[in-house]
Amino acid sequence: MTRVHPSGYLKWLEESCGGGLSVLDGEDTVVCSESFQVALQAAGGVIRAVEQVFTGEIGNAFCAIRPPGHHAELEEAMGFCLFNNAAVAARTAQEQFGAEKILILDWDVHHGNGTQHLFEEDPTVHFISLHEFPLYPGTGAKDETGKGDGLGTTTNFPLKARGGDELYMDIFENVLPDIVMGFKPDFIILSAGFDAHVRDPLASMKVSKEGFARMTDVMTGLAAETCHGKLVSILEGGYDLQGLSESVEAHLIQLDQAARG
Repeated sequence: MTRVHPSGYLKWLEESCGGGLSVLDGEDTVVCSESFQVALQAAGGVIRAVEQVFTGEIGNAFCAIRPPGHHAELEEAMGFCLFNNAAVAARTAQEQFGAEKILILDWDVHHGNGTQHLFEEDPTVHFISLHEFPLYPGTGAKDETGKGDGLGTTTNFPLKARGGDELYMDIFENVLPDIVMGFKPDFIILSAGFDAHVRDPLASMKVSKEGFARMTDVMTGLAAETCHGKLVSILEGGYDLQGLSESVEAHLIQLDQAARG
């Protein structure tokens, strides 16, 4: 875990959870005595998925884990997130398996501020986010493109509400391929939130389960072209059980088809 978060943060988080029911960010990141261990297990599941993909045991993976991770910053828990699971996956691929370039595509309806924060100065990780804007946490404007050596390896698509499948597929089919093929990643990570679904109560993007299936198909196709299909998908948001279950099922069907070749 210290590949991403400093040991002092881990100690603070463990102590905060050990103290019983509390709110970490003054808003909605509520934890209890079991939260620290559960978050460790979730991140551990992501690490195992990366290991299995890189050793060839499996073609790709979906990590159905909680808590989510993409809002977690270097030393700050927020937005239900304790550890940044996508960042853990990226650093595992780089440090354990020698992957040089990682692409993280975040289609959660909320901007992945934590992931952007962790990698915005790192040219080896290209972070791409599609999100309803303005919406929590308020970041992810189009002009946020990275900093320092990482300038140009952050790409944000702030989207107007009610765009639906048509808006997403225009980006996935006509814009993302050039970005991904130009970067040529060794590994692709999906921060796969399903709260852009038409039924979700926290946003208004109106995406269907078929839309998520098509988005998955595009990304597995790009993974096949750039990195021999190596892809790990990590569950982020999704707050309507029917919409979440239908979308995850559609996502898994496409992942399975891609893995079977």
